[in-house]
Amino acid sequence: MNNKLTQLFQQENKNLLNVYCTAGYPKLSSTTEVLFALQENGVDMIEVGMPYSDPIADGPVIQQSNMVAIENGMTIGLLFEQLNSVKNNITVPLIMMGYLNPVLQYGLEKFCEDAAAAGIAGIILPDLPMYEYEELYAPLFKKYKLCFIFLITPQTSEQRIKKADKLSSGFLYAVSSSSTTGSNLNKEDKTAYFERIADVKLKNPLMIGFGINDRATFDTACNYASGAIIGSAYIKALTENNDINASTANFIQTIR
Repeated sequence: MNNKLTQLFQQENKNLLNVYCTAGYPKLSSTTEVLFALQENGVDMIEVGMPYSDPIADGPVIQQSNMVAIENGMTIGLLFEQLNSVKNNITVPLIMMGYLNPVLQYGLEKFCEDAAAAGIAGIILPDLPMYEYEELYAPLFKKYKLCFIFLITPQTSEQRIKKADKLSSGFLYAVSSSSTTGSNLNKEDKTAYFERIADVKLKNPLMIGFGINDRATFDTACNYASGAIIGSAYIKALTENNDINASTANFIQTIR
């Protein structure tokens, strides 16, 4: 696999910042403004959330942003239109994160084709089982040069960590806890988990998410991984300040 995401990790492999945003939030037209604000403020990659009515891996903050975005009229088709309008000006790798059912309704090959055309480098679908991906869908993602990223948790066995690492490309997403997004990252509770992952000797870079919300938690994650993923804390920042550029700049300054 060779795309913007894999190239990023070839060039740099420490202290990388991935920030999640919900497409169509806070307003339907906000998606591209958020992307430019994040890029201009130095994030290394952006995870674009496809709004879904039942985002099971996400906590209340991101769930609420999903509901607002859906009410605003955001769809996968509209998101691709927005991404296509800015793809020549967005230089950081973009990852689409969402859930399987809307993607299947859209049509999986059409989704992959349109994602690649819109400049997407990676896909995260937390509810797609590894065996289904391996048996049914892996060739499509590879055909369109889309990295597919699996998640692991503190309860994931070493055998399944190795399997997820084998099937993933781009990076492996380590969920810091078994709760939903927005939970706190407790350093003492997570050290053994992060060290256990390190002992597996992964082929992919590792990114840590869930509970990253300030410089201290970002630095803790970076001690054990190539970088960290922030979602709920950034959505909160957008909620509290209607000025997307200002809220983004202020937020990134609190992280690094």
